Amino acid sequence: MSAEKETGRAIVLGGKTGLLGRSLVNALSDIGFTVRPTTRGELDPFDAAAVAGALETFEATHLFNTVAYTAVDAAEDDIEEAYRLNRDLPALLARACGQAGAMFVHYSTDFVFNGAKTSPYMEEDPTDPQSVYGASKLAGEQAILELGLPKYQILRTAWLFGPGKKNFVATILKLAKDREVLRVVGDQIGSPTFTPDLAGWSADLAVTGATGLFHTVGSGEASWCDLAAEAVIAAGIPCRVVPIPSSDYPQKAKRPAYSVLSNAKLTEAIGRAPRPWTQTVREYVYGQLHPACC
Repeated sequence: MSAEKETGRAIVLGGKTGLLGRSLVNALSDIGFTVRPTTRGELDPFDAAAVAGALETFEATHLFNTVAYTAVDAAEDDIEEAYRLNRDLPALLARACGQAGAMFVHYSTDFVFNGAKTSPYMEEDPTDPQSVYGASKLAGEQAILELGLPKYQILRTAWLFGPGKKNFVATILKLAKDREVLRVVGDQIGSPTFTPDLAGWSADLAVTGATGLFHTVGSGEASWCDLAAEAVIAAGIPCRVVPIPSSDYPQKAKRPAYSVLSNAKLTEAIGRAPRPWTQTVREYVYGQLHPACC
């Protein structure tokens, strides 16, 4: 691609191995970005000098951070590490981007909310995380905002599934092959999100140059049971999926009962509405069953 047609130059932290990172590299490349994907071994994201050097030598216009502490239950006991990855790292990267004049794109979570609403959360709704994970991710958002960067995008997302790495849908399909019945939590409601779609929205947002906080999730809402059932049906597996209450599947960290995010602001910014989660589940499952085709 000629320099005249180059959209931008993006460093993607976690771009070689991450569930989102790999899709993000593809999506950015597809719209004309020159992309440098990294692993932690190649570029230590906590090495401020190394990050600054990478931004300068690559002449990066954007830095995407897909590195995070995402083990929700483990975070309850591993508080220091959760905050190191989810608060301290974004602050370090944001400072580096500010000094380099690059756009900083960071991913956050629906877990910054307490789940008390019964309608989709807007970007401006009050936050009230109920877990260490949610609190550490919110602290990361706040650390970025406090720097007053001229160029930043904080993208809250949720319930990720997609090709190339372990995720909830893949786990369900594996279990369903060997069981007649699966019992899955039915009283937690959220926004299932397909990573290739999230990557595409991220790329489109990057091109707009818009600054601020965006909710970036698939359209519609579902329980974990709904998501599991849709996947099993799409795969044609003869397994019944039965809803159970959260109390029957106790977990260390408290989850919001309702954490659906409104993607109206995203839709306006990029000029298209995210696809329904049901459609993307079917696409993902088909791709898993027929990998040569997709």
